[in-house]
Amino acid sequence: MLNISKQLIFFVDDELQVCQEVAKILEQTGLEVRYFTRAKDCFQQLRSLPCDLLITDLRMPDIDGMELLSKVKRAMPSLPVLILTAYGDIPKAFRAGKAGAYDFIEKPFSKETLLLAVKSILREITPSESLQCKLLTATEITILRLILQGKSNRAIAYLRKRSERTIEWHRANIMRKLGVDNVVDLTKQAISLGLGAEMTQGK
Repeated sequence: MLNISKQLIFFVDDELQVCQEVAKILEQTGLEVRYFTRAKDCFQQLRSLPCDLLITDLRMPDIDGMELLSKVKRAMPSLPVLILTAYGDIPKAFRAGKAGAYDFIEKPFSKETLLLAVKSILREITPSESLQCKLLTATEITILRLILQGKSNRAIAYLRKRSERTIEWHRANIMRKLGVDNVVDLTKQAISLGLGAEMTQGK
C-alpha cells in the first residue's frame, strides 16, 4: 500500500473555497498541503521550500497555470505538475502536457478522481524517493535541493533557521554519503537519484 504521508503538496487556485476543500481532501490522506490563491505567491514559496507535487488551475488572474508551469519547469524541471482545467480548456491542457505537465483532470472533479490522480503521480516518484531516503535524511534531501538551486550555506541557514555551521555539516555529510567532493558531481548524482537539477533560474 502506498505511504504518502509527510509528502508536501502545493495547490494553486484563485478561489479560496476550492483551495480549502482540496486541502481538506488531501490532508485526510496524511499529506501536507499548502495552498495559494495567487500563482506568484506559490512560485515564491517554491524557490525556498521544495514540494513533491504542484497542482494548479489553468485559469487565474495574475499568472495563469500555463505561465506558472513554464516558470516551474525552467527552475525545477523534475517537479511533477498536475493541471486542473475546465472542459472548454482541454486544448490548452494538451499544450500544458507538451510543456511538461504530468497529467490533468477536468473541473469539476470528484474527490475520488483527485485522489486517484495524486496517488498515481506520487506512486511514480516513490521509487526514487525511497532510494534517496536510504542514503539521506529528510533534512539532507531538503538541503540538497536548496544546494542544487544554487543557494549559499548562509542563504540555506536563513531559510532553515539553522546556523551556517550546521548547514556546512549537513553539506559535508551529503557529499560523503553520495561519494562526491564538488557541486558538479553532486548534481550528476542527484539526477541519477531522481531529484533532477532543480536549479533556480534568474536568482
